[in-house]
Amino acid sequence: MTIERTFDLLENLRNNHNREDILAAKREGQWVKFSAEDYSRTSKRFSYGLLASGFKKGDKIATVSNNRPEWNMADMGMAMIGAIHVPIYPTIGDDEYKHILEHSDTRMLIVSDKALYSRLKPIADTIPGIEKVYTFNYYEDAPHWSEITNLGEQNRVTYKDVLLKLRNEITPDDIASIIYTSGTTGLPKGVMLTHRNFISNVKACAGLFGIKPGDRILSFLPICHVFERMVNYLFQFNGCSIYYAENLGTIAQNMVEIQANAFATVPRVIERIYDRIVSKGGDLKGVKRLIFFQSLKLGEKFRVDGKHHFWYGLRLWLARKLVFSKWQKAFGGELRLVVSGGAALQPRLSRLFFAAGIPLLEGYGLTETSPVIAVNHLSRPNSLMIGTVGPIIDGVEVKIDEDGEILVKGDNIMKGYYKDPETTASVVDNQGWFHTGDIGTLLNNRFLKITDRKKEMFKTSSGKYIAPQAIENMLKESNFIEQVMVVGENEKFASALVLPNFEYLHVWANNHRIHFRDNMELISIPKVQQRFQKEMDHYNKQLGKYEQIKRFRLVYEAWTAQTGELSPTLKLKRRVLYKKYANILREIYSYAEGEENRGKHKFND
Repeated sequence: MTIERTFDLLENLRNNHNREDILAAKREGQWVKFSAEDYSRTSKRFSYGLLASGFKKGDKIATVSNNRPEWNMADMGMAMIGAIHVPIYPTIGDDEYKHILEHSDTRMLIVSDKALYSRLKPIADTIPGIEKVYTFNYYEDAPHWSEITNLGEQNRVTYKDVLLKLRNEITPDDIASIIYTSGTTGLPKGVMLTHRNFISNVKACAGLFGIKPGDRILSFLPICHVFERMVNYLFQFNGCSIYYAENLGTIAQNMVEIQANAFATVPRVIERIYDRIVSKGGDLKGVKRLIFFQSLKLGEKFRVDGKHHFWYGLRLWLARKLVFSKWQKAFGGELRLVVSGGAALQPRLSRLFFAAGIPLLEGYGLTETSPVIAVNHLSRPNSLMIGTVGPIIDGVEVKIDEDGEILVKGDNIMKGYYKDPETTASVVDNQGWFHTGDIGTLLNNRFLKITDRKKEMFKTSSGKYIAPQAIENMLKESNFIEQVMVVGENEKFASALVLPNFEYLHVWANNHRIHFRDNMELISIPKVQQRFQKEMDHYNKQLGKYEQIKRFRLVYEAWTAQTGELSPTLKLKRRVLYKKYANILREIYSYAEGEENRGKHKFND
């Protein structure tokens, strides 16, 4: 059958992949599985229930939920009647919730649990357009979403032909979803994505990764995010079984339980996995410890073209047998693929995972591009270059503007920002090119390399441009550094705020007999600051003179999405960090080389 709209995936699953575990979630310690038939039947019941409740094409329905099979059933149920799904992160602030729910003209809200219901019901009650708030989990004192599916079953005969007619009238260019960009500044914008946007991306990526019907996928990135949303459709397109992790803390356990074949991730998760691996290696003693860290050094030199000399190949064979085989076992023993997106991936991590026999492939895209623009893959020769985001996918055009900005054209480009034609016109020119805001270059006229965000690049007082993301990504290669933000706009030199990797730092401090009460005291100890200066000196040698970090300050409070320093996709919210650490930044730059800089600072905004 021809797949042109998101809900066409349902019939494809029923006709070609009707297994018992198309979707699965863990409930009370057991994996609860849903077949393609279960998935399709419940989705249609939800459609009938919406129609019986007076919903029509173009109406907006919001969800705030963890990843779960019911999210998909609601998503498909909305799509089949032409209702527009507005998925929202469960981790944003109340002001953002209110803005999105009002701005999107949401008529119905479905949340996953009682905590979200208690938090969002009072907000929804202040918005006249929202008629009802439901929960996916069952509680006696909250309306359950099964009220809609039960109503649908009762009215199935009445609305069967109506639904069929509506489905047939929905075109690939109809809006399927409005996704509000998390953003790092300002209020989120509603990105209108059509069925064609999603499905063109799915088809372009479907044959790139060797994913087969029946492969088991672990899903844990927020499904409301465009990256996980698209790969969720992609895995369904390929007839895979999608298992939704209980939470981020159970990823490793869930992966072993289902013996996952693949998963999608963001660099921060990979960095945390690597940190835990290094931490365990640090607990080893004697020869085992030596072999472990020698294997890591060896892995960082891995070449994906396979052109290793004999001595390297022999040592890699030994490292895989003694060290890297344990990585595969920790992932369940069947992992064949990891795809990373959402932010820049450290090249050494990709090399390490390849050395361990687990391809870690980096891609690139934005919410506005549905999302994939380019991705490394293994389906064809010359389709992988570590340190880049890979070749451009089929059906997408890319050109580099005069100022280095990446411009994109194709069926994956959004319909526009909801209720904001002015901003839409500012990013999509009259020739149809979408201006990404990212700076990049094409290597070998094929591989796209991202160097920074256009808006995040800054100029020092000497007129030199600095791309902070590239420097931050390099500094995070250090085992001592968890997060870092490079600053220095209009200043004489670049500086950095550094959040240590305290798990690693605690082990180091213990080994060096450094005593401390808490992390605040730990970062103030001269020996600790000297160790971080040594790290900074090491990486400064790899930077141009004007890029080098002349001063840095250690901070001790975690940066998270919950506390506001990171976006829901774990990118730095620079404006928040500038404000939070304004005093430290003023102290860094108040007397630069004996003269106070009176220039404009971002931290004064």
